[in-house]
Amino acid sequence: MSEPSLYERALAAGGTLPPPRPPRASAATVLWRRAGVGLEVFWVQRARSMAFMGGWFAFPGGGLGRADSELKLDGEPSGLGLGPPAAGIPEKVLDGVGELGPEMPPGVAACALRELFEEAGVLPLAGESPERLAAARRAMLAGETTFADVVADLCLQIAVDRLVYAGRWLTPPLGPLRFDNRFFLLEWDSRRSWQPVAAGGEAELGEWIEPRRALERWRRGELLAAPPILHLLTVLAEDGPEDGIGRLLDSSEANLGPYRRLEFTPGVVMFPLPTPTLPPASRTNTFLLGTGDAVLVDPGCPHPAELERLLASLTAARERLGRRVIAIWLTHHHPDHVGGLEWLRRRLGCPVLCHPLTAERLAERGVAVDGRLEEGARFELGDDPPFALRVIHTPGHARGHLCFLEESRDVLIAGDMVAGFGTIVIDPPEGDMTDYLASLERLAGLRPRFLFPAHGPVLGDAEEKLRAYARHRLWREARVLEAWEGGRSEPSGMLGEVYPDLAPAARPLAERQIAAHLDRLERTGRVQR
Repeated sequence: MSEPSLYERALAAGGTLPPPRPPRASAATVLWRRAGVGLEVFWVQRARSMAFMGGWFAFPGGGLGRADSELKLDGEPSGLGLGPPAAGIPEKVLDGVGELGPEMPPGVAACALRELFEEAGVLPLAGESPERLAAARRAMLAGETTFADVVADLCLQIAVDRLVYAGRWLTPPLGPLRFDNRFFLLEWDSRRSWQPVAAGGEAELGEWIEPRRALERWRRGELLAAPPILHLLTVLAEDGPEDGIGRLLDSSEANLGPYRRLEFTPGVVMFPLPTPTLPPASRTNTFLLGTGDAVLVDPGCPHPAELERLLASLTAARERLGRRVIAIWLTHHHPDHVGGLEWLRRRLGCPVLCHPLTAERLAERGVAVDGRLEEGARFELGDDPPFALRVIHTPGHARGHLCFLEESRDVLIAGDMVAGFGTIVIDPPEGDMTDYLASLERLAGLRPRFLFPAHGPVLGDAEEKLRAYARHRLWREARVLEAWEGGRSEPSGMLGEVYPDLAPAARPLAERQIAAHLDRLERTGRVQR
């Protein structure tokens, strides 16, 4: 029987996390215009370099700044108070943040207008001078002036009441960075000489698009978009901005039972559930994959109350979306990926499948599996839209580690190959650095577009993320080799050079990482131990 690794013992012990930071207030504006018998909205693609939702499609918006709260504007957005506070936000989305702040904190309208000006270059004004405003915007983007100065210097009379309040959304607990966001609608006249345009910075691309066509692009897997964007597009496509305001203010239709429906790309629903994992992570993403018959991946949460809520969401997915769980799949055997396995197997009555090496490790704990997932196996889990998963054996973090590639949209369910934040631990002998680097290279060679990790948010530009992980590991390995050549032969003696400024609590696992690099260096003949 294999002894638990240091990494597994650390997982079993859990971690003590500081209290979560309250979500940051933010605002976004949906510009819309009448186009023939329908309408169009103006959305932007966020810069790929941005830490939060880089490369995603969204409406112009961002976080509330101190200067926004201090800026005095005449009037206020219309439609305030039409719906109950936080209508439609599921209770568990609020988990860990305590009481929400006020429905409309000071400066939110100013924040929405500032972000609209920065990212789209327009403002609701009675009169305008496009040339002067364009110059002021360039100065703002260059950091030479502020929005408050632009408003004062140009004596702008902003029609704040043209903003129409369209609902409140809270970022789900995918990571430490969360926003408490208010959306506004703003009608724009296509005959005006001053039209929105993205100008770099936080927005790489801006375009007018029919909501239905935007949703079609999302369904084809061409882009990533968050639940509030998809909800706004759906309501505007079906009901329009006037008749759909009630649905916008109460967004409960975007939930799956007690959770938000976190479906950033079709057929991949995420449930970021609390698990005893390693800080800075505090949750493991469980996935419901498929557009018809579906599989549940990595039920890591061990808490019965949370599992009851997950079961309620799976029931809602079956009844509303026709997605029936036919099997539980595992990426690997670590405790934070299998904590709810036995509970859900009993309640769902479905088989558990994993790699043969994972089955061996689970058998040592008395956990039996019902079938094997072998390299290259392919499964059809829906045809409207098509959804085909391919099994990929990716040892490195664990010998039996698996990833799953959704072939029609190049979406990678990556398990613990990559993290949305933090790092991946390679702890020998279960972890192997040579295998890990080879697995990263193989996954990058598949050229996935979107990557769904086990911990943290979804990542765009997946291929580059995988290659960046490999480059970072090789950079760290070069530090290990330098320390060896400097006369240090034990991982404990290398820590100061390889991991400077390391927190004391992280030292034991960092030593295991160094040991993994030394194993690889010895195997390649560059180190002799």
